[in-house]
Amino acid sequence: MAHQTFLDRLSTQIITDYGNNLANITIVLPNKRARIFLLEALKKQIQGTVFAPTITSIEDFIQDVAGIRSIDAIDLLFEFYSTYLGLTPKEKQQPFDTFANWGKTLLQDFNEIDRYLLNSAHVLTYLENIQEIEHWAVDTDKRTPMIESYLEFWKLLPSYYNTFYAHLLQKGVGYQGLIYREAVNNINHFSNVHKGTLVFAGFNALNAAEEKIIQHLLSLGQAKVYWDIDYTFLSDPYHDAGLFIRRFKKEWKQYAFQDFEWISNNFSEPKNIQIIGTPKTVGQAKIAGEIIEQLQNNGHSLDKTALVLGEENLLIPMLYSLPANVGSLNITMGYGSRNNPAQILVQKLFKMHTNAINRNEKSYTLYYREVLDILTHPLVEPYAKASKLVDTINRNNITFFSLAKLFEIQGNATPFFKLLFDRWDTTAGHILQRLSSIMLELKSYLSNDNEEDKIAKAFLYSIFKVLNKLTNYQEAHPHMDSLPVLHAIYKQVIDLAEVSFEGEPLSGLQVMGVLESRVLDFENVIITSMNEGKFPSGKTQNSFIPFDVKREFGLPTYKEKDAIYSYHFYHLLMRAKNVYLLYNTESEGLDAGERSRFLTQLEIEKQPAHNLSSVIYNAHLPEKAYEPMEVAKTEKVMARLHEIATVKGFSPSALTGYLRNPMQFYYQRILRISEADEVEESIALNTLGTIIHGALEELYKPVLGKFLTTQDIDSMATLADAEVMNQFVSVYKEGEIKKGRNLLAFEVAKRNVHNFLKLEKKGITEGDAVKVLFLEHQFRRELTDGALPYTVVISGNIDRVEERNGRIRITDYKTGKVEKNNVTLKNWDGLTADYKNDKIIQLLCYAFMYEQHANGLEMEAGIISFKNMKSGFMGFSFKDGFDRSAAVQDVVDAAMLQNFRTQLVVLINEILNAEIAFTEEIR
Repeated sequence: MAHQTFLDRLSTQIITDYGNNLANITIVLPNKRARIFLLEALKKQIQGTVFAPTITSIEDFIQDVAGIRSIDAIDLLFEFYSTYLGLTPKEKQQPFDTFANWGKTLLQDFNEIDRYLLNSAHVLTYLENIQEIEHWAVDTDKRTPMIESYLEFWKLLPSYYNTFYAHLLQKGVGYQGLIYREAVNNINHFSNVHKGTLVFAGFNALNAAEEKIIQHLLSLGQAKVYWDIDYTFLSDPYHDAGLFIRRFKKEWKQYAFQDFEWISNNFSEPKNIQIIGTPKTVGQAKIAGEIIEQLQNNGHSLDKTALVLGEENLLIPMLYSLPANVGSLNITMGYGSRNNPAQILVQKLFKMHTNAINRNEKSYTLYYREVLDILTHPLVEPYAKASKLVDTINRNNITFFSLAKLFEIQGNATPFFKLLFDRWDTTAGHILQRLSSIMLELKSYLSNDNEEDKIAKAFLYSIFKVLNKLTNYQEAHPHMDSLPVLHAIYKQVIDLAEVSFEGEPLSGLQVMGVLESRVLDFENVIITSMNEGKFPSGKTQNSFIPFDVKREFGLPTYKEKDAIYSYHFYHLLMRAKNVYLLYNTESEGLDAGERSRFLTQLEIEKQPAHNLSSVIYNAHLPEKAYEPMEVAKTEKVMARLHEIATVKGFSPSALTGYLRNPMQFYYQRILRISEADEVEESIALNTLGTIIHGALEELYKPVLGKFLTTQDIDSMATLADAEVMNQFVSVYKEGEIKKGRNLLAFEVAKRNVHNFLKLEKKGITEGDAVKVLFLEHQFRRELTDGALPYTVVISGNIDRVEERNGRIRITDYKTGKVEKNNVTLKNWDGLTADYKNDKIIQLLCYAFMYEQHANGLEMEAGIISFKNMKSGFMGFSFKDGFDRSAAVQDVVDAAMLQNFRTQLVVLINEILNAEIAFTEEIR
């Protein structure tokens, strides 16, 4: 049999006491959310049509008593700033962004002072006296301007409070504490004019103003109170969940002659409680999604299921982790603006346009990262229609460009694109209008039927409201009319803006924050983030009032806040049947913390009827930290390999790439997947190599086929700098090369080319006869062997082939550092099995390809390393490692090539073997 919820019991009591005469009663609940649930509970028990009772939240009720409406947190901060300016001499006035740092904290303290009906002058003067005592050792005539300014701030607190209080009263608005204080002042008048009965239900922690108002109405017989407390918590003098209600029961004089209602006994009834630990926030989201799917599969109704998020940041990963068949979803919780995608977009727009103006206001110079950050933003990317622009920026390596250039590349810019990137006028009104238009444009793209679009609309609306408030404030305060001031103010007020999600509360899975769960009962409850610092929130002290002063004046401290969390936690468990408590097992990191004390308390104070279990879901750790990938060679793969081997040919780099990592060979050669173009902000090593290769090729082209002279080298040296620049422009395209690291890379490229030419000239001067035959030339040669399944082609580009002193020299340029031992071989066996031999394999492939063109001349093959230029040409050499007396061979002859062919066939056979899968090599 289903448990009777608190609201079911309340509706039964109300109908019993008042019958169909419900219109004369007002029911006051802790929050607005519970109203619709209570109406539903009443409908189930009433036959026919009656006028419903007035059901309101405590905050709305207090506003009615006070006759003052609540003011928004952002408007409140602006009003306080106006008061501050009126009280502060012009030369001492702080800009809004500086003021807001302490203004927000001071407003919270004013709020607490008023909610607990304290004498503001007494409290604030007390704070001033504390500061005076702390600086007692500093003589008045020796105090620095900073100390004087500091103490003056404390002296002014009573003036700030009194002037601001009067200012708000005059406007008929107020913050929560002010409204509560005024409600207490007005309670006699309210009770005289109010007709009907007031029912207060489901309360726990009450501030001093609420206590006074409710007790006053109780004493006049105008009100009834129904508490929602369990005997387990009320009877235990040390249980925090009953801390407040135990005090009310003991101290309120009405309970000397009235019954205390209600004390239930639900917590001790049978429950299945699972405490589940898992690493990280995302782990909790995944497990919560699995639990919901499991509940559905077991026939549980999601209408009776609550997912309570102990931390608001879990909302987005949680939504992505819910099962696809979850159906309707009701999110009722506040979500901070810091992670709001619309807020992040506005911040990126501020950054891009501010920096564009600061770099060059005339040309409005944009930085590619800031542009791409906006174009790839999830709210913008689907609608900007700028894929061509993104591709052009990446392909042409554009780092900085003018606004005109941006629109030129984009071509036909959509109105939305223009809203994002058109030049910002530096006046605040224009900027706010533009940002508001962007929010409205994005809203027009979103659907009302899609759940994700509904959430996106909530994000947009919260920022749109902030922009509207800033617009109203800017119109009234001309001093705000500049971009830097507007941005500073925006950053301050955005922290006060919360996203409010609202859905259909009576159907589907209920996703809520802790405070939204008040008064409500669910059969299945999942609570996340059960860690210290999250649930409960811990010792957060954002106040000018020290802890000991708060204790002295009866203001709530973190201890009372922990007790409030304790009540909410145990209330969620009171009438639930199945409870899942999730926590993060990581004790270190940004979202980590010790396991919540509430979990330990549950285990220690375990009720006999509770089936309580605890489990930790660690990520499954395999025997190996990482299992290398494997791809079998299918018929299509073998067909592609045959095409490479017989048509295009195996290049030396492809063969050494296979040795480095067969999976890389698979991706690049079989699947033909190349790396996506990205802007290369700093010149990469391979790009630098391409530039040097290109420069040398262009410099040597005019002297191909003739013996070089020192005059030829001198001519090249005069052209070298210009040619390096040409190559930079050609290869690096529109990348910035006139400053920073890229300027250094440009100088390195020039130096490398000049050093090479000096080496060349030195050789010629010493008598070398050098004739360059080929530059960056492609050669092909078929390889036929009985061990191969078919004839294959070896094909590739050789950097340089020359005739030097009657011998063919094959040269491979390397931008990185190469030593002589990298091109020295001691044993032919296993040559193609070890990636360390990659440079030897490349050189011998070049020699094999060129052998048929050598016309009987001796050949040598080697490397010139630009980072090891002092070593000059480092030729391949072989010295038999088993025969110490053997001479070093540096001529690549037929016998040497035959040994190489044998090893090459082994490697190619492995690549072409259908039984040997491509296996990832972990290095």
